[in-house]
Amino acid sequence: MTFQFHATPGASVAQIEGGWRLSIPAGEQGPRGEMAAVYRLAELEDYGDLQRKDLLHRPPLRLRLRARASAADLPGTWGFGWWNDPFSLSLGLGGGARRFPALPNAAWFFFASRHNYLSFRDDLPASGALAGTFRSPKLPAWVLAPAALGLPLLALRPLARIAGVRQSRTLELAVGQLLRRIAARLIREDAAALHHDPTAWHAYEIEWRENAVCFRLDGETVFETPVVPHAPMGLVLWLDNQYAAWTPDGRLSYGFLANPAAWIEIRDIALESLD
Repeated sequence: MTFQFHATPGASVAQIEGGWRLSIPAGEQGPRGEMAAVYRLAELEDYGDLQRKDLLHRPPLRLRLRARASAADLPGTWGFGWWNDPFSLSLGLGGGARRFPALPNAAWFFFASRHNYLSFRDDLPASGALAGTFRSPKLPAWVLAPAALGLPLLALRPLARIAGVRQSRTLELAVGQLLRRIAARLIREDAAALHHDPTAWHAYEIEWRENAVCFRLDGETVFETPVVPHAPMGLVLWLDNQYAAWTPDGRLSYGFLANPAAWIEIRDIALESLD
């Protein structure tokens, strides 16, 4: 496996015996308390500047690895699995820089601190330790680009006022709720909460088939779903101090969090064709 790595200032991606250690430095609180002004990221990926149609991975495929984290509830997100890098214009949400935005397709183990709300459905877990998938239609980039560029601006009240969106807080939330319902119709998702200690070494496995995705933890199936993402996708392993939340009341927010020095270690990464 050949990876590219990305690390913001002070962060690092270092080889260890049998794998990698991804680290981000401590970051102090900004003027908004828990919020921070600086993005901190350590990431491994195998898609670089590839076009989405050229991403490397298709089912049937199995990902296996062992991992542990420096703390059970790190501010921000971390995880590993496959995705289509939907936020590719780097709108403050990670992603690359040369592809147009897209709707998300993903199958991954995802760890999100309480500041996040990462589900379009009210009946699925939206933060914490998750196994989950997203499946979205492949719409033309010209259809998605205006929405992808404009939607995050709704979280910024001064810009929303200029755009005429926020006549009142009630209207702002009503627009957010409407857009969230539209997103829930376009994007299928499924997820399950995990209850284990991520600071200890665990064996994680994702089996991606044409008709189902199966997640195993220490050899036991913890989640299986028929919501299968569209191929192709890229492999990503990351740690950052970012949060994003789109809550059921329509409130949309994203940004960066103050964090302690943090790391994840990943060993024995293996990809196996199931043909």
